Amino acid sequence: MSPRRPRTDRERAATALVRASGSLSTSAMARMEGEKPWFRDLSAEERSWVGQIVQAGIRAFVDWYGATEADASQSFAVAASVFGAAPRALAGTISLQQTVELVRLSIEVVEHDVDRIVDAADVPDVQAAVLRYAREIAFATAEVYARAAEMRGAWDARLEALVVDAVLRAEGDETMLSRASALGWSARGDVTVVLGNLPERRTDTDLFDAVRRAARDTGMDALCAAQGDRLVVLLGGVGDPRVAGAALEGLYGEGPVVVGPVTDDLQHAHVSARAAIAAHRAAAGWPDAPRPVLSSELLPERALAGDGHARRHLVEDVFLPLAGARGGLADSLAAYLAHGGSIEGTARALFVHPNTVRYRMRQVADLTGFTPNRPRDALTLQVALILGRQSGRIPAPVSPEPG
Repeated sequence: MSPRRPRTDRERAATALVRASGSLSTSAMARMEGEKPWFRDLSAEERSWVGQIVQAGIRAFVDWYGATEADASQSFAVAASVFGAAPRALAGTISLQQTVELVRLSIEVVEHDVDRIVDAADVPDVQAAVLRYAREIAFATAEVYARAAEMRGAWDARLEALVVDAVLRAEGDETMLSRASALGWSARGDVTVVLGNLPERRTDTDLFDAVRRAARDTGMDALCAAQGDRLVVLLGGVGDPRVAGAALEGLYGEGPVVVGPVTDDLQHAHVSARAAIAAHRAAAGWPDAPRPVLSSELLPERALAGDGHARRHLVEDVFLPLAGARGGLADSLAAYLAHGGSIEGTARALFVHPNTVRYRMRQVADLTGFTPNRPRDALTLQVALILGRQSGRIPAPVSPEPG
């Protein structure tokens, strides 16, 4: 080990560095202006912040270098606080890579100019001190950005949970939209809600990241939150709701995965959420349901479970159009279902030709979107007929067309 240099030598070099600290800061800022395009794009205030970082870093180095060996170990903590405070304010403006470039350039300026600042005998000691100091500052800067990232992640998670909760509560106000925008929601239309059970043995952070990646890979926005034992995902930019649900299906736990109807925008997403929640509660009534399943495919189960929206939909959008149609479509459908879907049996009961029955069943499918000869659709139509009759809302019959 080389003998310790005399204190007077360190003081001599430190004094020279103190006198040159202003010019070092000026040189560093000039080089940054000329070599770093991102620095030129900053506002005047932000460039001032960067200047403060550079000046504080150089000043802290000079103070540390001039300290005694006993004080040197404590000075690193001071340097970290001085040099690390400014990146907290700039963490959202300049990246960690840019901060590292800033530190590197400042150190290069000191190394480049040290020959003209201190005596030749002091140059090796100052250069070694610069390298040691640069290492400690790099660690301090990385720690600042890591802490800022953790805080931002926790804050984003809280915002995301608030947005999802606002959708579930039908509180789609400007505050909710502002929070969604802050999270990167692009405000595109065609929004749906996907609902299912949380998987076991997976942290929320890992799960939510996987959901966002899966949505992004298919060109969709995603916001998600855990609600009890359920995973709720809001998807924006949805084309086909079944395809959207299939993109996330593997990330849910066991049990049904339900996709709500597509709504125009995030403000109306509560309609999709309401349908998805009702369908998820009623899904046990159809154990062989596909995964994912659309909430509209569970209308019979939802109606039997007491979902008023499903009951109204079946009455108003299925029963009433049939009951008001020409040719007695509702009675023909009831006869068809009562005879187990037999065309011939229905024709005999109605005293019509079998082709007439076939024609009327095609009309039913065109009018309601449900095909009577498909078992699931037949169940939906049967429940709609029952609910419609119970409602007492029988429209006046339409006169048959002439001819």
